[in-house]
Amino acid sequence: MTTTRLYLVRHGATQMTAENRFSGEVGAELSDEGRRQAARLGDRLQDDGISAVYASPLSRSMDTARIIAGACGVQPVVIEGLREISHGSWEGLTRREVEDRYPKDYAAWEEDPFTFAPPGAESGVAVLARALPAIRQIITAHEGQSVLVVSHKATIRLVLCGLLGIDARGYRDRLDQSPACLNVLDFKDPVRARLTLFNDTSHYDDRPRESRNHLSKWW
Repeated sequence: MTTTRLYLVRHGATQMTAENRFSGEVGAELSDEGRRQAARLGDRLQDDGISAVYASPLSRSMDTARIIAGACGVQPVVIEGLREISHGSWEGLTRREVEDRYPKDYAAWEEDPFTFAPPGAESGVAVLARALPAIRQIITAHEGQSVLVVSHKATIRLVLCGLLGIDARGYRDRLDQSPACLNVLDFKDPVRARLTLFNDTSHYDDRPRESRNHLSKWW
């Protein structure tokens, strides 16, 4: 099998990103800054020969995909399995609000976000179970090509853990994903992946983002 290249992109910034709120299945829209970030990434990738663009159905992901795909001359395709993790009753709340209202659930989630899920929400296990097969399907359908996938912070971090054999229990603490960041993976087959670029934002920022807590106490 020839090398297949996957451009894995988080959607651009939203107002909820700026306010550090849980935004899984909530319909957060791209901010003006998020659209600028996506446009910069489109300019960066327009000559990379991307043959297909796939995206989560959530609006912030689809809008990011449309901006980038327009620069690359293709139309984005929706893949349901790429959507963001659902936070259930935590959606739209800040970390402090969740801690105050759901202290026991929040403590359990902080300890193990991979297997624990708050009421009405998804666990990391559930997200990986739908997202990883979606990525495999895309890689299989585009052997030897370059494809772009636009998804979300938690979903991408979990996918990277699954592809690279990283302990997914630490996905929230040890892997970051900035708005409109670029990750690049090369595949020799649908299982063997090599990460060649991670969380890169050089298309709109000249330095890496400093680590902050971002809904976690770990930092």
